Amino acid sequence: MALPVAAAPRSSVARRWLPWLLLRLGGVVFVLWAVATVTFFAIRLIPGDPAEAILGGPGSQASAAALAKARADFGLDQPLPLQYLHYLGRLAVGDLGQSYALRQPVITVIGQNLGGTLLLAAVSLVVAAAIALGLAAWSAWGGPGASAVSSVLEVVAAAVPHFWLAISLILLFSTTLDWLPPVSIPGAAGLILPVLTLAIPLAGFLGQVMRESILDAMASPFVLAARARGEGSNGVFWRHALRHAAIPAIGLAGWAFGALISGAVVVETIFARPGIGRSLLSAVQQRDVPLVVGVVIVVALGYMLVTTLTDLADRLVDPRLRAR
Repeated sequence: MALPVAAAPRSSVARRWLPWLLLRLGGVVFVLWAVATVTFFAIRLIPGDPAEAILGGPGSQASAAALAKARADFGLDQPLPLQYLHYLGRLAVGDLGQSYALRQPVITVIGQNLGGTLLLAAVSLVVAAAIALGLAAWSAWGGPGASAVSSVLEVVAAAVPHFWLAISLILLFSTTLDWLPPVSIPGAAGLILPVLTLAIPLAGFLGQVMRESILDAMASPFVLAARARGEGSNGVFWRHALRHAAIPAIGLAGWAFGALISGAVVVETIFARPGIGRSLLSAVQQRDVPLVVGVVIVVALGYMLVTTLTDLADRLVDPRLRAR
């Protein structure tokens, strides 16, 4: 008699999660196809001949015969729709092609630069969350004045462009105070300014969301009930209000990942830091189609993975989503 009773919950869980997983998988495939398609045709709209990029750029002074051979070797002499179909076929089996400019497999180039960008993004996300949490906690405990000041700081931080913030930090900490290097060097010192450049604007967005959620939670019935049971302010904040504020912050993790990766293009260029953002900018300038599409696809795949994990975390944290 115990077997049917035990099997029923498992069957119910499978029926509840299977459609969600299939929908997510279909969304990942569609997004990757759309990203590959848009990027492939957009990079072809840039003026110039991709064959020149293969032979070293417009300054290489390659002969007409060399250009014709390069087009034939890389299939650039075929009609554009046929090139597109061949490229989709290679992507379907995981072949991102070979970089025109670097003469290396795209997956190798991405592997060499991905770690630096992920480290920069991960540290920046942690720092941004810490700053946002500090501002939100100050708003909850400091009264109306602290809430107003933190709100102004969050709006200003969220509105600051990455390039302006990076230049300002270099002028302050490198040129004026001579505390930190103006370019990214190996070690923790070379990571501080790039991390602050990415973390401060993100902290402004996260802080606004967390502050409103914490203030709402502090006035909620479950917090009033906790206070009535004799729980102190610290316990109310860390056990109840913070968990309530974490739900919208977790939902923004996917957007935060995309914001950090897009900001890395500017930050890695300004601070001369190796990474996929800097590689992407260089590849666009050189019309390196395989590298551009490869980097964009890897970033899109990472974005979809992060959004899927954050959606899963939302369902685990919020019982209302599980029930729905």
